Amino acid sequence: MQFKHTVIESMGYALPEDVWTSERVEDALSAVYERLHLPKGRLELMTGIRERRHWKPHFEPSKASALAGEAVLKKSSFERASMDLLVHAAVCRDHLEPATASYVHRLLGLSGKTQIFDLSNACLGFLNAIVVAGSMIESGQIERALIVSGENAQPLLHATIDRLHKPDITRKSIKPYFANLTIGSGAVAAVLCHERLARKPFAKLIGGIVETDTSCNHLCEGDGNLDRMVMKTHSEQLLAAGIAVATRAWERFRNLMQWNLDAISRVITHQVGKAHNHQLYESLGIPGEKDFSSYAFLGNIGSVSLPITLALAAERGAVASGDNVALLGIGSGLSSLMLGIKIL
Repeated sequence: MQFKHTVIESMGYALPEDVWTSERVEDALSAVYERLHLPKGRLELMTGIRERRHWKPHFEPSKASALAGEAVLKKSSFERASMDLLVHAAVCRDHLEPATASYVHRLLGLSGKTQIFDLSNACLGFLNAIVVAGSMIESGQIERALIVSGENAQPLLHATIDRLHKPDITRKSIKPYFANLTIGSGAVAAVLCHERLARKPFAKLIGGIVETDTSCNHLCEGDGNLDRMVMKTHSEQLLAAGIAVATRAWERFRNLMQWNLDAISRVITHQVGKAHNHQLYESLGIPGEKDFSSYAFLGNIGSVSLPITLALAAERGAVASGDNVALLGIGSGLSSLMLGIKIL
């Protein structure tokens, strides 16, 4: 897929105030650690995740998305009434029906002419929404789009802690729940538009590719609602399968973009943890100095992780005008979506 006229006009984000360090998580599991003879400190040691953040109990994803939406609208040169499209792209949703986008639309006070819908694809949702909105902009169906994602993993964390206190949990059976302890909460938003409308756009969308292997869709499965969430992840197999998909995607992506490594200034991937980053970059032959990460202080925030890391990279001066940036997305299912952007 290639884009000629679509830009990311602005980005914004919102983070919860409640910080859960890895030490705090392990303190909540101290009885389990003692019974199973697990050493304290293993969570941060294995993942590189020092802390993550969580919203208060029963905080709806729409409210998180609306906070990020307000943040990006304050930065945008566009009035909220001019938005042609609103996409809510998170894993978490308020209800099965109606679309969570309808609640975000109401909270943000958007126009009656704004088309709304949810788009869900595990941790790839936000990047998928960029592709959909960008395609609509390129075709002339719309001129401006607001993409939001708000993830609330607090129910998953507490449900996991409760489950791990059950007496039937063993050193072996605890493994599928380990990834749940790395998940964080947060929200991100972006305004996309046709380049002729943007006064000072953040980045130009250039192109991307998708690589999918659904034979691995059983390796990470989640279900539930705001009151009770469950998820099991076969982390080692998922890591191997994900890197295999990403390796195939990376070759096609570089051919499409016609970028060699020297042409790429910065690489931002989905934020899983240090093992994922290390093995992914090693497999793709990407030097570590091209990476910008947020997992150490935000954990894995699902669909929010990659775009909020991009927003932080801009905020902290890790990307600059003229930089080519590779966004390497990956999501359970299993799919990899890689997008190339140029910072303006």
